[in-house]
Amino acid sequence: MKKRRSVRFRDTTIEYEVLRSRRHRKTVRIAVDSRGVQVTAPWNTSNNLIQAFVEDQAPWILEHINDEPQNAVPRPITMGDRLPYLGREMSVTVEAADVQAPQVRFDHWRFRIAAPKAMDEEESSQAIRDAVIGWYRERATERLDAVVERWRPRMGLGERPRILIGNQRRRWGSCAYDGTLRFNWRLAMLRPELMEYVVVHELAHLTHRNHSKHFWGLVTKFLPDAQQRRLLLRKEGLSLTL
Repeated sequence: MKKRRSVRFRDTTIEYEVLRSRRHRKTVRIAVDSRGVQVTAPWNTSNNLIQAFVEDQAPWILEHINDEPQNAVPRPITMGDRLPYLGREMSVTVEAADVQAPQVRFDHWRFRIAAPKAMDEEESSQAIRDAVIGWYRERATERLDAVVERWRPRMGLGERPRILIGNQRRRWGSCAYDGTLRFNWRLAMLRPELMEYVVVHELAHLTHRNHSKHFWGLVTKFLPDAQQRRLLLRKEGLSLTL
């Protein structure tokens, strides 16, 4: 028997699903995975006890909530599709043209793709997808460089770190031990405040290499609503399919 509930922790709402089991007779357990937060409790455990347990474990839950993008399933991009950019859904037009390789233009908040007439359907589909990803990578590079440069001096950091844009399947960003910051090109799909959260998160790792309370204290010092952005990032990341 499952039922969804929620608790407030600081400025964040944590939703969780309660699974009552006749097999678990003594302990209340919490699991955090791609499905969200799940609480397994003995059949006769009171709602108040379960809520108190979740509230007590709230810091741990927020630490382990999966805020990484899901494995996007490759799909063809065709006429009439919609693709996200900066948190908005944009229409797509695809037209056959006398070009050697697909060309992507973005004007009047619309993707306009010119596809080579000579390519067969399968080859054209992959080439279009590669061209669109290339376009996103360029936008991500431009915007992430600007956001890093805006926040680096605010956070009292020294010289500009090395920045790489990648195609990570399970991470929005990472900070290497040599200070290199790696970001996912899919951040260009999301609203600017979510990209900003990822940048501040990774810049904070240049000071604190773990996810200790000191790390989160630094992040929330500059972004008081960091946990809300983190939860929103996880939610919106689930919808990305490119």
